[in-house]
Amino acid sequence: MEIKKITTPLTEETVSSLRTGDSVQISGEIFTARDSAHFRLVSLLKEGFSLPFNISGSIIYYVGPTPARPGKVIGSAGPTTSYRMDPYAPCLLEAGLRGMIGKGPRSQEVK
Repeated sequence: MEIKKITTPLTEETVSSLRTGDSVQISGEIFTARDSAHFRLVSLLKEGFSLPFNISGSIIYYVGPTPARPGKVIGSAGPTTSYRMDPYAPCLLEAGLRGMIGKGPRSQEVK
């Protein structure tokens, strides 16, 4: 199986070359956020404010982290259910978001 190597920020060319199920190796920054953070990001955009990071070409990992064990930098950080972010995805995609990492099905609007 081929592993595609991609680097953030993602270009339109890179995004159009990817298909659901592709194995990728990502270099660069990836942001993490769940539903409450998505709500805040979309609220900022709808109110005309800038986001606290450059979303253009970015990837958001839908992650549910746990506290770090003593001596560790981070605890477990597994993917959370993607469809919970679907109400917010169209606005963030319009703002420049180009990648999302999570688990489970997506709504037709987001696919």
